[in-house]
Amino acid sequence: MQGSDNPILQQDDAVQSPCIGACALNDDDICVGCFRSSAEIAAWSQVDNEVKRSIVNNAKLRMNQSK
Repeated sequence: MQGSDNPILQQDDAVQSPCIGACALNDDDICVGCFRSSAEIAAWSQVDNEVKRSIVNNAKLRMNQSK
């Protein structure tokens, strides 16, 4: 199988927003729905997929730390 056939390796695929529609910022300026910071939310439409993947990973870390 060629690398381009593997969806995990396709770095140009659009990264979907983690927004779940429960938008409210906590006292730490983090969304209680998707765990992105307000700066990450504001930048989302202007950054490339690599940065979006980083934002999603950071949000997942925050979500796991909040449990």
